[in-house]
Amino acid sequence: MDIAWIGTGIMGAPMVRRLIAAGHRVRVYNRSPEKARALAADGAIVSTDPAQAATGAAIVFIMVPDTPDVEAVVAKIEPGLASGQTVIDMSTIAPAAERAISARLRRRGIDYLDAPVSGGDVGARDGTLTIMAGGDAAAFARVRPILEHLGHRVTLMGPSGAGQMTKLCNQVAVAVTLEAAAEALCLARAGGLDPERVLEAIGAGAAASWQLKALGPKIIARDWTPGFFIKLIRKDLRLVAEAARDAGIALPGLRLAASMFNTAAAMGHDHDGTQALAAALDTIAALK
Repeated sequence: MDIAWIGTGIMGAPMVRRLIAAGHRVRVYNRSPEKARALAADGAIVSTDPAQAATGAAIVFIMVPDTPDVEAVVAKIEPGLASGQTVIDMSTIAPAAERAISARLRRRGIDYLDAPVSGGDVGARDGTLTIMAGGDAAAFARVRPILEHLGHRVTLMGPSGAGQMTKLCNQVAVAVTLEAAAEALCLARAGGLDPERVLEAIGAGAAASWQLKALGPKIIARDWTPGFFIKLIRKDLRLVAEAARDAGIALPGLRLAASMFNTAAAMGHDHDGTQALAAALDTIAALK
């Protein structure tokens, strides 16, 4: 199948490699050209602009940072799209924006799905992502075999925008759980325990979580190598806050987690992994 992929960053690049390994022909574009060119050695065809990548592709994937970025990409590729093509946005953006784009493209016979993911760079490399989709059920059924190259759990959550709303729920759980994991390990050190043994012990019980298992060792090692950037979780939590405001609900745990990520950013960790939240916690925990 001819596939276009726009946005080959820390998540997009390994996902492209999986599609190529599955036998698909993939044209790629990235705003920073060197990131797209790095995929040429894997067999990707590098395009000079998004429209060139998208023209004629059966499926066009988009994976860029924020709502304005998706809207800009769609504006560039839309004139060249034709009835029968499918566009899948795997970014994390505002649900309302996805609904508006979907309605506009549907009038021209173009299917549009929002399909954000969870699982970090490891999940992208291993094909074990969780994919939460929103959109037309028939369109989802057609592309599901492609999505299953990328994720081990691929679920249609409802109409357009439902995938993004599910991802926002996911990010609440991720953020608050990571804060809890960091606080547990901070207390372990302060209490004179071996954090690695604490991680081993509590990770086998009711406290077990992906955040504790995957990021706990990095927190202990003070390894801030990104699997998902602080700057991106901050953007996601801004979207969560907007959704909560629109729904008329308060999320106090979200407010705490967001403040911790903002503190980490202020300390210079915006381009580090989300586990760098622990660096901000260490500073705050030491205050008398």
